Amino acid sequence: MDHARFRDRQAREVIDVRRGGDALEAISGAGFWAVVATFEGAVTAIRFGDVRRRDPIGPARRAVGWAPLDRRWHSSLSSAAYVAGVEEVRRRIADGTVYQVNLCRVLSHRLADDADLDGLDQLLRQGNPAPHAARIRCVAAGVDVVSASPELFLARRAGRLVTRPIKGTAPTAEQMLPKDHAENVMIVDLMRNDLSGVCEPGTVSVDELCALEPHPGLVHLVSTVSGRLRVGVTWPDIFGAAYPPGSVSGAPKSSALRAIADLEAAPRGPYCGAVGWVDADAGEAELAVGIRTFWAERDEGGTRWLRFGTGAGITWHSDPAGEWAETELKAARLVGLAAGTVAP
Repeated sequence: MDHARFRDRQAREVIDVRRGGDALEAISGAGFWAVVATFEGAVTAIRFGDVRRRDPIGPARRAVGWAPLDRRWHSSLSSAAYVAGVEEVRRRIADGTVYQVNLCRVLSHRLADDADLDGLDQLLRQGNPAPHAARIRCVAAGVDVVSASPELFLARRAGRLVTRPIKGTAPTAEQMLPKDHAENVMIVDLMRNDLSGVCEPGTVSVDELCALEPHPGLVHLVSTVSGRLRVGVTWPDIFGAAYPPGSVSGAPKSSALRAIADLEAAPRGPYCGAVGWVDADAGEAELAVGIRTFWAERDEGGTRWLRFGTGAGITWHSDPAGEWAETELKAARLVGLAAGTVAP
């Protein structure tokens, strides 16, 4: 059954599906919409008719089985290719064309036709709880996504826009490097600039800088940037100013996107895009950055695949082997849960 579930609300009864620019216009109008946007900019909005608030912990639900995967994952970039990509980014930084690039790879695993991602969603909520967890399924829209995202891309409430970029990842707080702090500060500056495009002059502020935030298996540095939206701003305006998320692209954003297009071997899809909801009637929204996210799709031959993305922010001080290890760290727990090698 088509449905969407977020931290504090659940939705059923699909009544409309919109795509592209039409989707952004629709979520600026009326109704409650689940939103999935790919990193490449393809937006899908699904309007639900039955939306209910729920306890953030959530009631007990019917158990859904999940057959553990056999760990035969394919990576869009090998270790050698990823390391070479990091070295190329460092060359571009030395040339002065970019300061930071988020370099990513996509993991793929064959998926049975009858595998229900509701079961994977339950595993993730037990074994990797996340503040922006989401489950969105709509057959007509071609959307089948499970996210355990820890990162807020954009929240809209009471006329304000808030973003909480994550840059800086380590197994423990003591292992966080100066490079991690530098990453975060650069992206905070970028997000300040992005929000300034749609917020009242002088209202954009950095409310928190490089706060340590623990998550299962690792710690992050998280900052908070906010501003007061200009009157009349719509979602096409907001996406035009701030998309794709700066924390998963780089700085300057235009140069980072060119490097990503040159160096990554597969489209990111919902990974590093946006996953969440927009309540156009209430003027509220919560869109997460699509990290720690699984999605199911079919290739041109009809084979069903489960995808999962992982990446790292590359700066001049990056160690290529260390950045590959960071992508492994970010994937280890969630892929382990899907594979049955990590207990929930």
